[in-house]
Amino acid sequence: MGFLDRFENGVERAVNNVFAKTFRSELKPVDMASRLRREVDERAAVVGRDRTVVPNEFTIELSTPDYDQVEAWGAETLADEFAANVTDYAAGQRYAFVGPVTVSFAENTELEAGRFEVHSATVRGAVAPATSAAPSPRHPLLDIDGQRYLLTGPVTVIGRGSEADIIVDDPGVSRRHLEIRVGPDSVVATDMGSTNGLFVEGHKVPAATLLDGNTLTIGRTRILFWTGGDQDVDE
Repeated sequence: MGFLDRFENGVERAVNNVFAKTFRSELKPVDMASRLRREVDERAAVVGRDRTVVPNEFTIELSTPDYDQVEAWGAETLADEFAANVTDYAAGQRYAFVGPVTVSFAENTELEAGRFEVHSATVRGAVAPATSAAPSPRHPLLDIDGQRYLLTGPVTVIGRGSEADIIVDDPGVSRRHLEIRVGPDSVVATDMGSTNGLFVEGHKVPAATLLDGNTLTIGRTRILFWTGGDQDVDE
């Protein structure tokens, strides 16, 4: 079974079956998932050697009855499922994002029941899901307890609070614990006055210039830092 088949079957099992009793129109979640995938392909833009950027913010416009049904069931749950599947699909196609992947729903009173439209945009953020795009000195990669993030902005804040760019579920981590600043010649990690401090390679430091392969620790959370060597990818 190919990747696309696995993608569609996975969405159908995880989403469509759950919604079968909820949707009374011809609208099917698997159709929306497929349309999101097509939107990614149609908007893919080659911006450099081995780097193809795709949209990361998606809005699905629905008719009034379909919008009400999605809201009643739980739009956030469905949106998160779609965002995860878009990310998986992009990884399989070796696409890159420049910001976090989000999916939202909007009501369009001009649409008939069962009809929907998808709109997308490429919006830069501090971090993006790390697909198959290689890290570089300009876009380092963080591995946080197995979850990978590509740093696409100059400043990234890591912490436990909702205002952080990368949120870590660790009671030993402060709300705004660590700042990582990507400059033209170096990447600097700085403790933001946290309670438990920042450790780089086991040493507690207020700030440190990071090297490829460094290990950072905040609370009980381990962060691996990668640049992939000296080669960079133009945008």
